[in-house]
Amino acid sequence: MSHALDYTVVTNKAFAEAVRAVEQKAVENGFRVLHVHDFAAMLGEKGFAREPLTIVEICNARYASEVLKKDVRTALLLPCPVAVFVENGKTCISTMLPSTMADFFPEKGIAEVAFAVEETVRKIVDEAKAEPHELVSRAKSAS
Repeated sequence: MSHALDYTVVTNKAFAEAVRAVEQKAVENGFRVLHVHDFAAMLGEKGFAREPLTIVEICNARYASEVLKKDVRTALLLPCPVAVFVENGKTCISTMLPSTMADFFPEKGIAEVAFAVEETVRKIVDEAKAEPHELVSRAKSAS
């Protein structure tokens, strides 16, 4: 079974605000921010200029433990990366879809966990994208 590799949205937020929103929404959804990589700064230090690009590494310990118990090589796909970047003047938030992990380890029975993580990671991206008034509207329509 083959899945899309990524889930990418465009946000009206400024770049730095989008990075902060990803970090905040990850924590609010039960994930820990393990590290934030400022790729634009790192590449700039070496003389390679580029538009802003930050990768926020997020992880949920329970889910990570579940897939690692099935095969330690799943660690090659951990933690979940969420990239915030500017492309053609627009701020984008993108993540690799965890369901792709099941494609790499089809015999290990991790699809259910991968899809559960994917649901939450998509929610994190969507909530990080949203303006505050959109989140209020979603909460009201869900009740």
